[in-house]
Amino acid sequence: MSNKNRINLILHAHLPYVRHLEYPRFLEEDWLFESLNESYIPLLSLMDRLDEEGIDFKVTFCFSPTLLTMLTDEALNERFASYMKLHMELGRKEEQRLKGEKDTLRLASMYLKKLEMNWKFYEDNGNSIIPVLKRLNKNGRIELMTTAATHAYLPLYMEYPTAIEAQVSLGISTFHDVFGYHPDGFWLPECGYYPGLDEVLKKYGIKYCQLPSHSVISSRDKSLGGGYRPVELPSGVNGFVRDWSITSLIWNSTSGYPCDVDYRDFYRDIGYDLPLDYIRPYIHEPDVRVFTGFKYFKITGRTDEKALYDPDKARSKVALHVDNYLYHIARKGIMLSSFSIDNPLFNLCYDAELFGHRWYEGIEFLEQLLRKCADSDDVKLTTPSECLRDPHIESERLYINGCSWGRGGFSDTWLDGSNVWIYRHIHQAIERMEELTERFPDQGSLKGRFLNQASREVLLAMSSDWPYIMHDNTSVTYAEKRLRNHLGSFNVVYSSMCKNTVNTEWLIKAEKRNAIFPNIDYNIFRPEKKSQ
Repeated sequence: MSNKNRINLILHAHLPYVRHLEYPRFLEEDWLFESLNESYIPLLSLMDRLDEEGIDFKVTFCFSPTLLTMLTDEALNERFASYMKLHMELGRKEEQRLKGEKDTLRLASMYLKKLEMNWKFYEDNGNSIIPVLKRLNKNGRIELMTTAATHAYLPLYMEYPTAIEAQVSLGISTFHDVFGYHPDGFWLPECGYYPGLDEVLKKYGIKYCQLPSHSVISSRDKSLGGGYRPVELPSGVNGFVRDWSITSLIWNSTSGYPCDVDYRDFYRDIGYDLPLDYIRPYIHEPDVRVFTGFKYFKITGRTDEKALYDPDKARSKVALHVDNYLYHIARKGIMLSSFSIDNPLFNLCYDAELFGHRWYEGIEFLEQLLRKCADSDDVKLTTPSECLRDPHIESERLYINGCSWGRGGFSDTWLDGSNVWIYRHIHQAIERMEELTERFPDQGSLKGRFLNQASREVLLAMSSDWPYIMHDNTSVTYAEKRLRNHLGSFNVVYSSMCKNTVNTEWLIKAEKRNAIFPNIDYNIFRPEKKSQ
């Protein structure tokens, strides 16, 4: 059999659950709308088009349960429609403003056309991207996997097996509710693994997960495959190890392809550049400047004097970077063959939002990459499930120690001076939730709903997004407020149940506010009975 480099391209799409219908517009809801318009719709539109052309490609996608919930929320879909119409209005306004500036007008018209195309694609698929995911999955072009219910960083909850199982089981059930079948794969949030986590995945029928690049280096056993073969964990679940060096060709924030001076600058946006009187209808009250997506400058370099963006030059640079990417894979494949690792498997894992949103040219990069891989005799795109069925791909059995893809390779990002204070409160909420399940087993009617809401609040508090935002020092006020609100809501239930009462008015408002996991059963937090 000829030596061939195999590629698992895995894109992870996740956003925290943000839904604030009590406001006409809400700043953090733009996270969803920007990702839909700039990443998810362009990505799926591209793949739909390649599928129609008969291009042979395979990509693995993970859409988190919180994101799936928002994508299937009618109220948020209506707000996305308003977002798109507002930005198309801005595009038409920009065309009028820039009539005398040929090159900048060209850019404004390009953005307006993309907005219109994205909106048409969205409308043509029933105001949703879910039908596209199902269609591409059915046609064998994409493989779908799930992740933890609220994307909790699981190693920091390993002492609470009920919470771990709640995150895993709800992640799977949410996936099943949307797509109608049980997933084979489970994306470990932040690649966070600890010994024994695979046993939980095995219990719930998961066949594979992904692991960070250094997991094989720090494993208890010596690895012969170096991460270029699947890793069989003690439970029998397989881990696919992310390739650090190839991934970093894109991922690196200082030297990766997206840093090229000819690519579009992410930060220079008319939402910040133009006078308030002009841009006010398209930003947030009270005069909170935001990204609009209309960006006219290229990165240029470390200077405020940016040069005008040239899409043609950027497209030419994409072609060079795709060739360079494949060259590095081929070169590494040759190097690995000298270590008797033939037909190496490259697991290339990225956040989906990187493509199109953070890296504007990323959509074009993926299109050229998928087309060139389809025509190549040396590279084969595959999926984790396909690899596990392939008799030519052997797994190696390893004991993997705790690890993540965060800074330092462990838990530093989600457990440092900025966020360590949150865990004593979340851990106490988990313990009290377990207590409630034992004191009030199998409750129905209002008490059952009350306890179900308590379990939702605990799960939402566990989201990895809140400590990450605190660590990254971005939307810290919002993250802290969300965390305090979830824990405060849980305490409302706990204190009321201790008095054997239900606050019905509060419950109805809370269920409307956090309309997630509609079929949740609070008993998922009940500790297993110890044998006598």
